[in-house]
Amino acid sequence: MNAARCAFLCTLAWLVPTAQPTCAQAVPESPTDSSDLSKLSIEDLMNVEVTSASAKEQKLSHVAAAIFVISQQDIRRSGARSIPDLLRMVPGLDVAQINGNTWAISSRGFNGQFSNKLLVLVDGRNVYTPAFAGVYWDALDLPLENIERIEVIRGPGGTVWGSNAVNGVISIFTKKSEETQGLLVEAGAGNVEQGFGTVEYGGQLSEGTQYRAYTKYFNNTNLLGIDGESGGDGWHLLSGGFRVDSVLSPKDQLMVEGTIYDGLEGHYAFSQRGVLPQTPLAIHDEVNLDGGAIQSVWNHTYSDRSDSTLELSFSRYVNGIFERETNNTFNLDYKYHIALGKRHDLVAGLAYSHSHDATRGDFAVTFDPPSQSLQVFSAFVQDEIALIPDHLYLTVGSKLEHDYFNGFGVMPSARMAWEPSSSQMLWVAVSRALRTPSLSDTEVTANVNSFVGPGGTPVLIRYLGNPEFLDESLIAYESGYRASLGDRLSLEIALYYNDYDHLQTAEPGTPFSEAEPLPAHLVEPLRNANLMHGNTQGAEVWAKWKVMDRWTLSPGYALEQIHMHTYPASTDMTSAVSLEHNSPRHSAQLRSHVDVARGFDWDTSAYFVDRLSNQGAFSMSSVPAYTRLDTGLTWRIGEALSISAVGQNLLQDHHLEFLGTLGGLQSSELRRSAYIKFVWTMR
Repeated sequence: MNAARCAFLCTLAWLVPTAQPTCAQAVPESPTDSSDLSKLSIEDLMNVEVTSASAKEQKLSHVAAAIFVISQQDIRRSGARSIPDLLRMVPGLDVAQINGNTWAISSRGFNGQFSNKLLVLVDGRNVYTPAFAGVYWDALDLPLENIERIEVIRGPGGTVWGSNAVNGVISIFTKKSEETQGLLVEAGAGNVEQGFGTVEYGGQLSEGTQYRAYTKYFNNTNLLGIDGESGGDGWHLLSGGFRVDSVLSPKDQLMVEGTIYDGLEGHYAFSQRGVLPQTPLAIHDEVNLDGGAIQSVWNHTYSDRSDSTLELSFSRYVNGIFERETNNTFNLDYKYHIALGKRHDLVAGLAYSHSHDATRGDFAVTFDPPSQSLQVFSAFVQDEIALIPDHLYLTVGSKLEHDYFNGFGVMPSARMAWEPSSSQMLWVAVSRALRTPSLSDTEVTANVNSFVGPGGTPVLIRYLGNPEFLDESLIAYESGYRASLGDRLSLEIALYYNDYDHLQTAEPGTPFSEAEPLPAHLVEPLRNANLMHGNTQGAEVWAKWKVMDRWTLSPGYALEQIHMHTYPASTDMTSAVSLEHNSPRHSAQLRSHVDVARGFDWDTSAYFVDRLSNQGAFSMSSVPAYTRLDTGLTWRIGEALSISAVGQNLLQDHHLEFLGTLGGLQSSELRRSAYIKFVWTMR
């Protein structure tokens, strides 16, 4: 047993005996308003129902996972204008903005423009992209007022959600239509987001059937490029959507929702346009964004002990960051839940996904074949066992998944939660997760750079996919502790040790000559392989302290150490270094909410992010540590109108958060910004 794993287990041994019951008030049967988590005591918070951990409604006190819930109240108070900015409040989640319209978001390390070990869901619909293995955050644009909550799991979720839920799961839940009846109008402007607005109306189609429909628009100006000039990354997006909720019978509920969007965004991309060396490599481009999705969820209740959910969805997007990519994805997901006796709570499911991806490449990036269809079949079962009812729970389960590239994969887990009292909870977990290949792992050809070699011969560096690329694997060891320390302080701690294998490397191959395209040149290939392994270990701490009745503080801290190693057969000298330095070792936050006076709220958030050193597979550049300060004042005028004035990134005129690398996007620096917003509701 190595030292890191030994230290992890020793910490568990220390936690358990030192957990002593504390005085607590009686626990209500259920919270009265789970959408406003900020008003709940810790006892109520531990009874909040979440679904991301087990694909069923489950008390937070039973969840043996590091889960953070962003409530609608948190969203309103954050001052954030996008989902990525909302996620900054989650300890252990790395959120960095690359340019005006692109983010790098990951959980527990491995950050990048396409973080391939993080799964993102919207009302259960997977928004993971099969071509580049990640999320197009610029296309994930919803009215923030319609989000009921965001559940963020730091750690693997493969047993329930399947491949690619390796380091985390972000699950976004929107409100039911009955909660958004009437009219909402939002409008505002600022120096970066120069204009934005949302118009939404909800009504009733018939008894038991409610709906809402909205349209949303924003226009953002350019940020500052790292060269001091305009970043060329301004963008605008027009989107719309609807949701219909219907009670078909006392035992059946049906939800249908859809979204559509269209926009244009700019960026400077590192793009090789020919054999001869180019200066500069960054070329400005404008990308059209369009797409949409429609999904339906049918919930059927068999009895008070069993129910089922059937979900169908179809999504389509067109994106051209590196080449024009068109994707159509169909998903079918069925889950069945039953309580067996007093001790077993079982959930099982079947799922099928069909994705068709078509690309139109150029000299810089091509896929071979340019059009590909992928299918995934999966089944899972998970049982929550009450070993000691109301005190000790064991959750065991496994997922069996068959993907196009590597056939069957198994993702088991075992989790235990112990409640010594109503105000305390400890948990431990061991689980396995897989990251299946994407098209960029197996079928891509990317010319990433060129230079003049000996004798004046042009040399082209070419990145090649590998059809034999294997699944990347993880075995995760986790533990955690949630507690109420008195009436005004709650605390949550999570510890983890992650053991990875078959991680991606870029292995140099044998150079070869190529006559076309002209001029004749030498190609130095880099081919994908699975010749890296390593571990990450860390701790995440979050607290909520009610300093006084009108003032609440929420501090958080995350520590992570990443150690990557290549196997002896590897000659890749850069991938391990890149993974070790793409995520901060230390990050911290402090959020404050003050009820200043009747109708006035003042919210402030400070985020510290440690230095990123030696960032990028082809660079030795670094991103300095920075502290981001946001603050906002909201004035509620009666029941219908509110006015907010918000300042963001106030400590510096501009700062860098993440570096683009060759084959990616050029970074921009975030500007000090401010906006004013008006919200009028007739609900």
